[in-house]
Amino acid sequence: MVQTMIGHNSPFDRLRQRRGITVRTEPGGQSQRSGLSAAEERLLQQILSEPMDYIDSKDFYAPDAEQSIYDEAPDVEKPNVSWYRPLMDDLTPYKHEASKNAGTVLLSAAEERVLFLQYNYARHRVWNSQQEIGPSEPTEDQARQVMRWYRKAIEIREQIAETNLALVLAMAKRTRMSEVDFADLVSEGNMALLRSVDKFDCGRGFKFSTYACRAILKAFSRQGMKLSKYRQRFPTDFDPAMEKSNHLETVRRTHQRECAEEVKHIVTTNDAELTDVEQTVIHHRFGLDAGEEAEPLTLEQVGQIIGVTKERVRQIQNQALDKIRIALEEKIGSGAVPTDEASGPSQN
Repeated sequence: MVQTMIGHNSPFDRLRQRRGITVRTEPGGQSQRSGLSAAEERLLQQILSEPMDYIDSKDFYAPDAEQSIYDEAPDVEKPNVSWYRPLMDDLTPYKHEASKNAGTVLLSAAEERVLFLQYNYARHRVWNSQQEIGPSEPTEDQARQVMRWYRKAIEIREQIAETNLALVLAMAKRTRMSEVDFADLVSEGNMALLRSVDKFDCGRGFKFSTYACRAILKAFSRQGMKLSKYRQRFPTDFDPAMEKSNHLETVRRTHQRECAEEVKHIVTTNDAELTDVEQTVIHHRFGLDAGEEAEPLTLEQVGQIIGVTKERVRQIQNQALDKIRIALEEKIGSGAVPTDEASGPSQN
């Protein structure tokens, strides 16, 4: 009673599937442990987990469809892809050209139709077996039948893809994308090639290369845009501003601030022995007695306050600044005010 309450693809059902595939001895019979190997059980789980997609054709529904598509069809030459491995290891787009051409097989439109009919018919048979099995447990004959057609589809798919590997390389060399690594470009093109094999309909009368080239170029374009967006979000180029230390600027700003505070202290305590007129000029000219929002007065405004011309105010100001400078230098010489070297570690 508990077994019937476990739904298909529920956590308990998936746990039971991980422990092993059970098959029925015959339709409507008792379940028992399958005679499949562990690898075959994993493959069967993979096949039955998702419905198989395929490109339909009226040739699949003929009474002798399997015989006419496979037995009566002419043999199609398989490509030699021994050139592909050294090319990828070398990562050079123009090397091994002679060996590549030696292993390339050019298919006619009739040969392409044979391969794609065989490929999609195998997928069609897998789909039929999936529908026949449904959520129930397959018989051992059904399990081996669906795995046989699945392996047949994978074999033909690999043959079509290997026959058109040179197409990916040709598109990659034609594409001007210096920011994308050549190996990454070829890898993206190979994935687009496999997707094209799955989606191509030979019944429309076009060559596969016509359909695949456009899909491969679109994949290259998407890869370039993806990389461009990534680099905009995470820039990794050399930035000199990031490599330059701001230690010297920090030391200078600290020294200037300390000197300014010391000058203000000298004026406030009159360590420079300024006269009353000089103190009045310095205080008004630099706003030492004003609030934070008040602005320093001009030479002419200060002259109106003390009753002299603005040129005379300039002279008084310069005399007072000379006295302040001398007092500051004496304090620096005595060590009361830190110098640039004393404000931070030495720069060798």
